[in-house]
Amino acid sequence: SKQVIKWLIFCKKLNRTIVCHLPIHNLHEISVNNTNTRGGDKVNIMKKNNLLTTCAIVAMAIMSTAASAETLIVASPQVPEGFDGDALKAHTQNVVVQTYENLVVYGKKMVNGRMVNDPSTVEPHLAESWKISEDGKTWVFTLKKGIKSPFGNELTADDVEWSWSKSFAQKRTGNFIARVSNVVGVKALSKYDVEFTLSAPSSIFLKALTLYVPGIYDSTETKKHATGDDPWALKWMQSNTAGFGAYHLDSLKPDDQAVYVANKNYFGGAVYFDKVIYKEVPSEASRVTLLKTGQVHLIERPSIQKVVDLQGDSNVRVDRASGRSIASARMNPKCKPFDDVRVRQAFNYAVDKNALNDAVFAGQADIAKSVVPPIVDGYNPNHFKYDYNPAKAKALLAEAGFPNGITEPIELLYADAFWHQEPIAIQIADMLKKVGVAVQPTRITTSEMRAKGSPKEMSMCFFTWEDGPIVLDPVYTMYLISHSKGVSNRSAYSNPRVDELIDMSREELDADKRLAMMDEAQKLWVEDAPWILTTYPATFEAMNPKVTGWVHYPDEHERWRELTMN
Repeated sequence: SKQVIKWLIFCKKLNRTIVCHLPIHNLHEISVNNTNTRGGDKVNIMKKNNLLTTCAIVAMAIMSTAASAETLIVASPQVPEGFDGDALKAHTQNVVVQTYENLVVYGKKMVNGRMVNDPSTVEPHLAESWKISEDGKTWVFTLKKGIKSPFGNELTADDVEWSWSKSFAQKRTGNFIARVSNVVGVKALSKYDVEFTLSAPSSIFLKALTLYVPGIYDSTETKKHATGDDPWALKWMQSNTAGFGAYHLDSLKPDDQAVYVANKNYFGGAVYFDKVIYKEVPSEASRVTLLKTGQVHLIERPSIQKVVDLQGDSNVRVDRASGRSIASARMNPKCKPFDDVRVRQAFNYAVDKNALNDAVFAGQADIAKSVVPPIVDGYNPNHFKYDYNPAKAKALLAEAGFPNGITEPIELLYADAFWHQEPIAIQIADMLKKVGVAVQPTRITTSEMRAKGSPKEMSMCFFTWEDGPIVLDPVYTMYLISHSKGVSNRSAYSNPRVDELIDMSREELDADKRLAMMDEAQKLWVEDAPWILTTYPATFEAMNPKVTGWVHYPDEHERWRELTMN
């Protein structure tokens, strides 16, 4: 079953559709327009047009009905553009979680017959234990002995120190995690003991260590690829990995596939799948077809339209988890007319969230009522007051000086970073029109939206987006999204009292006091109404029904090491 056989493709054009018939039985792995890695046969297919490429050739290239049970095939919109968790590019996060594991992990528990992460418990992982000083500012972690990377190098405290130093130097995602957790220094004390120094006690720190970033790198291997101009080997990391996790990047073919192999030295024991093919299939329709016909095992985050279709197919299993992200339309208080809280509140009253949920999410999302999602401790929906009330919306607009509504069109920006951005923009524009507000949905690129929403700019006045915490903690959530310095604030929201409550909570170790402060912060945020809250989109993963072991993680990505096949 692992031998590539010679094959023929018969295609014909019916109107605008290309139909191909493949008499394939034992094809395991091929590469279009390249020499295959097993048999040496060269497959030469001329690309006639984009339709042929995306709808036929790509599908043919990943045919694998006879793949061995040890190979997992994941169909993705594209191959990852990089492999550094501190420099996220398209689909980087999807795969770095498979390579870079951290000192601790969430515990797990059964809920309604399903295994889920338990954010109330944190357990040892790369570390075997830790000690905390009386003032809560010094943490010393003792590493498990004998943990090795695929290169055969043993994990030591020097690797942890080097990895955090890399994040500090890059001043990106890992540096933000350090800042929000009050980490100011990381130092190796001995071969297996590493010390974290905090500027103040932190209620977030331990949970933050469950993240894939700062990743723990095999610094012995990585340093081999560093240069004077690139001391952290960042260029090498664009197409290579060096972690202590379950999987390691074996080969990369841009616009085609990334192949991962199991770390033969993995400290967690043998994994079920010894190889994972992360295959690029740009067309969602093609990905769904390949899953339905058993040619791939997993497709990531299908759109809700495809979820509804797949839920009725016995050849597919769709697992659902309550979402931790919030789909919203954000209003920048520095822009007119959003500098008036009455306008922001009016917009909230004008949107029928239940109707939007039905129209955009097929009724399968949860209505959002707080910036803290339901899966995070401290969530309180009782402060929410914006049930659909167009009369109230009109009254507030009149109070704000718009008795006849707002006739000058307001741009509502959207991109394609999330499939729901455009339909949400269209729904909100239609609903605001009913209360006399003219809104013009306007498309921009995802890269432009990310740039305009960066902490240094935050220049968009009205836009759709999705954000949520990857640390299941209310203080982290509020700091990330609602603090004036939060990297996911994006719309320049600022309330000094909210900032003060968040900052105090970061250092408060008494859980009840911390939750009380976060409850007040949620109340103030809801009253300020900086967003039109819509829903918490559920997370859906569509897979072969024989695949088991899927557990939802806050970063929305499965862990290949946990998957098996019945």
